[in-house]
Amino acid sequence: MQVQTGYIYHIKDEFFDVVNDKGLMINHENGTTRPTYFTIRDNDILWFIPLSSKVQKYQPIIDKKIKKYGSCKSILIGRIASKKSVILLQNAFPTLEKYIDHVHTINGAPVRVADNLKDKILEDFNSLLAMKKEGINLFFADIDTLKEKMLNELNK
Repeated sequence: MQVQTGYIYHIKDEFFDVVNDKGLMINHENGTTRPTYFTIRDNDILWFIPLSSKVQKYQPIIDKKIKKYGSCKSILIGRIASKKSVILLQNAFPTLEKYIDHVHTINGAPVRVADNLKDKILEDFNSLLAMKKEGINLFFADIDTLKEKMLNELNK
């Protein structure tokens, strides 16, 4: 499978067993493989950013952050596959290609995020990484430890 930035994927349960990080969202809800993940390829590391359909839940959170800080880079709302989706950058985490279960499809076609939204996601994600380097961590998972685990797996 050729994993590309800007497509939507599902992850294997095995990943959650290996990393055991309480900051990660659960992989199954009501018997379905959720959430789906916007994916960023960073050489051998893949960054997975969970997507949610719960726009009404997250819109007030975004509004509150914008009111308090002037912007919100940790949560976005955008249109993916003709539906409003919440992009939870704050829940991003690193993984490896071997943990991908499958690409998300609609009517047999892989779901790809429109370039303008993909660019905004990448811009905000890079801003969050830069803020983390400056000591402001907005990620829920311990991304440094997770990335180290993934790199160690690659080097085995």
